[in-house]
Amino acid sequence: MNDTYQKAFPVSWDQFHRDARALAWRLSGQGDWKAVVAITRGGLVPAAIVARELEIRLIETVCVASYDNQQQGDLEVLKEVGAKIIEVGKGTGEGVLIVDDLVDTGKTAKIVRAMLPEAHFATVYSKPEGQPLVDTYITEVSQDTWIYFPWDMELQFTPPIKGA
Repeated sequence: MNDTYQKAFPVSWDQFHRDARALAWRLSGQGDWKAVVAITRGGLVPAAIVARELEIRLIETVCVASYDNQQQGDLEVLKEVGAKIIEVGKGTGEGVLIVDDLVDTGKTAKIVRAMLPEAHFATVYSKPEGQPLVDTYITEVSQDTWIYFPWDMELQFTPPIKGA
């Protein structure tokens, strides 16, 4: 964790699954969703859960690289959304869900929103700086919190406090 982050928020697989299902539940009555666009890589897991729960079969990715381990750097669009999503979303993203694990500063969200301005943007977690760019989220965390996602952690032995 670098100096920007003062707090840690570890998320287990069970918790993440519950939160992603809660996101799907919240989205279930909000529209007639025709497709899901996952922002890779963090949005892949929640997008799969949301697509399953809402029975959406058309799933696409948009690939934006911004993090180098724990530092947000320059953004690079590695892959834009495909033609089928543009077609289904009538060129604007209408009826399309964009799903990501987290909105942090909002830099990635701005880029993806520009691609599909009418799409519904949903994240599992949200920080205050990026929150205005998101339509639906489940849990707000403070800007100075680093979220440790389950795919970034592994189980390991921890010695007892007294024996350390």
